[in-house]
Amino acid sequence: MSKAADDLHQSTARPLGTERREFPTTAKAVKELYRQKLVSPEEAVKAVKSGDRVALPLGCGEPAGLLRALFARREELSGVIIDQMLPFRQAEYLKSPEYARHIRHNSWFTSAHNRQGVNEGWADYTPGYFHEYPKYFQKYVDVAVFMGTVSPMDERGYFSFGTSVDYTSTAAAEAKIVILEVNETMPYTHGNSLIHVSEVDYIVENNEPIPELPNPPLTETDIKIGQLIAERIEDGSTIQLGIGAMPNAVAQLLLDKKDLGIHSEMITDGMVDLVESGAVTGRKKTINRGKIIGTFAGGSRRLYDFLHDNPMVEMHPVSYVNDPYVIGQNYKMISINSSIEVDLFGQCASETIGTYQFSGTGGQTDFARGCVRSPGGKGFIALHSTAKNGTISKIVPTLKPGAIVTTTKNDVDHVVTEYGVAELRGKTARERALALINIAHPDFRDELRYHARKMNLI
Repeated sequence: MSKAADDLHQSTARPLGTERREFPTTAKAVKELYRQKLVSPEEAVKAVKSGDRVALPLGCGEPAGLLRALFARREELSGVIIDQMLPFRQAEYLKSPEYARHIRHNSWFTSAHNRQGVNEGWADYTPGYFHEYPKYFQKYVDVAVFMGTVSPMDERGYFSFGTSVDYTSTAAAEAKIVILEVNETMPYTHGNSLIHVSEVDYIVENNEPIPELPNPPLTETDIKIGQLIAERIEDGSTIQLGIGAMPNAVAQLLLDKKDLGIHSEMITDGMVDLVESGAVTGRKKTINRGKIIGTFAGGSRRLYDFLHDNPMVEMHPVSYVNDPYVIGQNYKMISINSSIEVDLFGQCASETIGTYQFSGTGGQTDFARGCVRSPGGKGFIALHSTAKNGTISKIVPTLKPGAIVTTTKNDVDHVVTEYGVAELRGKTARERALALINIAHPDFRDELRYHARKMNLI
């Protein structure tokens, strides 16, 4: 078995000796088992005890009804830890530090909904590469309870994790107790995204719409950066797009390309446009030919309807999708991500502002490393040249004190602002500094040259 195949198997296999019960073989038996496990949210969350670690999926996979029921009994609990990456909603327990002694959040990637708690110290943060998170749940996190949202059960007894497969399938496999919130608005996705009713302890039903992510409006700067990247993407390339306005701008500027493929941790609305325009066919992909490969999705209802029961799309665990060795097998792999600031050495701080935790490593490093392994691959880090209405340069002599390096100087390939593209790979430190100064905002170039001379870079 290859390393990639072994990772894919390990990330979804239930540990030996933890089978739920005999596997039902008829549609009638499946329906009866579902009926037996169907309870109210209030009844289901009684399975959570003080001191338990509770794993939740990221994004749309968060079970809103179960979290409300758990919060309602918070006074009965102490020391419960919720492990989750990138929440799309702000659950009640995340709104005040007074709840942390009952239910404490451990973030694996911060969003607007858990950022305050992490930076004020009443929530925790676990760093890591996204592709390794399934192994974290196998090796470091003792998951007592898994709670997540799934699509309605099919006639054979399978639910789909839908938009959130990532580390979710592994966390569910490792959990001592599995509670599923069945939601008809969650799309049924293909790939390695399924869990069987026999592997579940409690089922609840809740059909409130899963969260949608609004598409941020594109600025003139976003479009300029998108054009610079799009013109460097050849027909037949396989693309990964991150979250935000600039990746969306790139997607819109690729609509006239031919035979693109998609291998991306996140599936977005822009990718639907690329498929419907005919730009994405997947015919030139070297692995998973003809398939859109992803590990989670977030966007509009249009995106979720596109994903539902679509055989063109396969969702797999992040240990497969984001493995740099797998990524590098795609011919002409293109990675497009954003950063907060880049220094003159080429170090990219994409998750903190100084010591302030803004987001997380996510899959940026996974794809930065994977795309440069790819024959003809290219990696792009995109950012506006300035922040705060042009008063701060995002190309800086050195990163802010305490800033975390997300993509190292050894991994970065291209850095892009609205003023151009700096090709850094294979360049000397002097050449890198000059290239980055040339794509900084003109108002800051003299100051950057001054610091570069003081640092003996030029």
